[in-house]
Amino acid sequence: MTEQTAHADEMTAPGLVAALDALARAGRVIVALDFDGTLAPFADEPSQVGALPGSWAAVLTLHRAKDTEVVLVSGRPLGSLAAVSHAPQDMALVGSHGVEWRVDGHDEAALTDDEVARVARIGAALDEVGARYPDVVIEHKPAGHGVHTRRVNAEVAARANADASRAAHEADPDVLERGGKDIVEFAVRHVTKGDAIARLRELHGADAVFFAGDDVTDEDGFRVLGDGDVGVKVGPGETRAGYRIADPAALTGVLKQLARARFAQ
Repeated sequence: MTEQTAHADEMTAPGLVAALDALARAGRVIVALDFDGTLAPFADEPSQVGALPGSWAAVLTLHRAKDTEVVLVSGRPLGSLAAVSHAPQDMALVGSHGVEWRVDGHDEAALTDDEVARVARIGAALDEVGARYPDVVIEHKPAGHGVHTRRVNAEVAARANADASRAAHEADPDVLERGGKDIVEFAVRHVTKGDAIARLRELHGADAVFFAGDDVTDEDGFRVLGDGDVGVKVGPGETRAGYRIADPAALTGVLKQLARARFAQ
């Protein structure tokens, strides 16, 4: 697919409009959405973010559409994702990049005893690093930990990330390290958003998938999309997505168009 760009003052690029209309005609559709940087602009305090009202209204409309499964797919822990999104209880949530699931009203996050112990070891090592960098935030997650450097300059962030990487790998040589926007994450389970989207497609027997995301970790999701699916990259950066929009504000128009097209079927 040729990458096209949509800006906040345009609804969408013409190619994306046509792709959304075609996807809306599919039988069963999954609408998978990252949260931070996609539905919601970034904030220095992760607990204070919120989805843009227009985007969230479109999400709730799609949630009511026939044969349409809306899923928030985030690197956040499941509890944090539920809290900041205020998602209805019957809306599917996937947290921690695919480790935690709230699907069909049931929570799922089964770590083994060994994984729980590994998470604790890595967390203790990262806490020691965090103590040396007061403005670096260590976020503890069920399946790993995030090192947030949004509040520090690039030089301090580079030092903190290097120290965190060294400490985490010394604590657990098999730890999975992955970078994102002002965050480096260390996890004990090698699961990606691509794995989550593939599993969602199988669970719901979906004929087509729409996925929007902004970060490096969302590229795993774009990687599993195929013919008839639509991937939308929010913001700058290299991407496998077929389409790009400027920012979360531009996603509002995309989601409204998809909702209109879906209800017109």
